[in-house]
Amino acid sequence: MLPTLFISHGSPMLALQPGASGPALARLAAELPRPRAVLLVSAHWESRELQVGGATMPETWHDFYGFPRELYGVQYPACGSPALAAEVVELLDKAGLSAHIDPQRPLDHGAWVPLSLMYPQADIPVVQLSLPSQLGPALQTRVGRALAGLRAQGVLLIGSGSITHNLGELDWHAGPAVIEPWAQAFRDWMVAKLAAGDETALHDYRRQAPDAVRNHPSDEHLLPLFFARGAGGAFKVEHSGFTLGALGMDIYSFA
Repeated sequence: MLPTLFISHGSPMLALQPGASGPALARLAAELPRPRAVLLVSAHWESRELQVGGATMPETWHDFYGFPRELYGVQYPACGSPALAAEVVELLDKAGLSAHIDPQRPLDHGAWVPLSLMYPQADIPVVQLSLPSQLGPALQTRVGRALAGLRAQGVLLIGSGSITHNLGELDWHAGPAVIEPWAQAFRDWMVAKLAAGDETALHDYRRQAPDAVRNHPSDEHLLPLFFARGAGGAFKVEHSGFTLGALGMDIYSFA
């Protein structure tokens, strides 16, 4: 059975400058059984209610600005899977969670950037599931559990966000050895609670974790972690590190 993954996708420039994350993602993809499809929750598809991308050929959406022209030329032409999208809606409905299909949703950079480093041939169908970010961690845990059975069917479930995400406090000149203590402390608290399986503390992270609001002024980039955890099993750190002083680049699996 496939594990689930939480991937800190960093800046969109990861697609062109993969740093240490690129080899880590490529290694992980090579070690996993080849999935028949990917189902991904991205921090960059926030919604009021659950939606599922149902496009047959979702476009590559460059949902950012101010980056080098070369980045806007990157395409990730993976096909979608309307059949999987319909199955996701059905499974969510059985769990008491209402969802509907968006037949035109493109792939945002939270999806195509990490997938371009894992499966650069873009030959695995990709379906995105939206993030009702105002409903918090508990909903994402519930969504993950509702869809966990897809793992046995060869579907790789991924939450794509960031273990820390305060863009206003990044040091754009910091080298890889520079890590802000407040970012490290938050990351270490999260890892300890994930390893202990302390769901109560994790769901209440904004009150309990050190410098939680400083690390996540809004929590859309952490919420995909709860989706991955809810759908998966035993926790493992696959890759850890920081860039720009305070942007966590951790990758976790839940097998």
